[in-house]
Amino acid sequence: MKKNPYTLLFGKEPKQFISRRYETSTVIENFDADEPTEQLYLITGVRGSGKTVFMTEVSNQFKKDKDWVVVELNSETEILENLVSKLSSENSLAQIFKTAKINLSFWGFGLEVSGVAPITNIEVAITKMLESMKKQNKRLLVTIDEVVSSKSMREFASAYQIFIRQDLPIYLLMTGLFENIDELQNEKNLTFLYRAPRIALKPLNTRSMADNYMNNIDIDDETAMTMAKMTMGYSFAFQVLGHFVWEEKGKYEKVVDEYKKYLGDFVYDKIWSEVSNKDRQVLYGIANTQGGRVKDVREFLGMETNEFNPYRKRLVKKGLIDGDKYGYVSLTLPYFDEFILENY
Repeated sequence: MKKNPYTLLFGKEPKQFISRRYETSTVIENFDADEPTEQLYLITGVRGSGKTVFMTEVSNQFKKDKDWVVVELNSETEILENLVSKLSSENSLAQIFKTAKINLSFWGFGLEVSGVAPITNIEVAITKMLESMKKQNKRLLVTIDEVVSSKSMREFASAYQIFIRQDLPIYLLMTGLFENIDELQNEKNLTFLYRAPRIALKPLNTRSMADNYMNNIDIDDETAMTMAKMTMGYSFAFQVLGHFVWEEKGKYEKVVDEYKKYLGDFVYDKIWSEVSNKDRQVLYGIANTQGGRVKDVREFLGMETNEFNPYRKRLVKKGLIDGDKYGYVSLTLPYFDEFILENY
């Protein structure tokens, strides 16, 4: 029996997804250039916008290249030590480090070189490892999913800044919620992160979603387009709706209530818990105002422009509202307005 190609799980690379070709090629072409202009990208977006899937797609492309080594790290662990551990366990690198006489026995990673004193400083160890990789024309891509401003993350970011100044072949791709990346950037010793380019994931292409649905579910183009519009381009919604409709053999009308409830229970409840009371008030005003005209929203909330604008900007950066059209705002997530009205 054919398995459902859509997933309900967060963080797992789905069998079916819409590739973000422009953003993917931007990162790959820059990192792979002879003289890259950037060695770091920050991937931001609301929960469920496809940040992890995007990062996985990029890293999988580099894994196919013998000149690249890809290491995945966790921002809440001892990042620098874990980096040394993972690099030293790479079969393709072990001989390179041994030839370079890099003795890592102090750290218990098994690379002991007779007659050479063990390295006792973790940043020195990584520097020497990267220098030896550079001589062999190898590059390192480090990926960190859902970064938080932990002590370990701040230490790694400070060290990474030094590695870049030393022209070492280390490249970094990090995903995170706006507020977590913003907190990390606000650390006084990490100002270089302000200059790091951000890729804010936008809604998926409606036509691409509809084509995908038609290729996997026995439905016509009109139904596929209706489904695609029901997701508003939200990556997680694309998976959830596809999963439920696949199970119902294309009868999307039967799953609407279940679809809304799943988004509410597994995404919107979490998002709602992470925004301030004032943010909730502004979201409530937007949900209550037909047409989304800023003037109408402000009048509904009783706010002046200078009071409303900071919340508007923050909610745009969080990915919860769209403010691209001058004088208007709109919610970015499907049926989020109904959730707001029920929960405010």
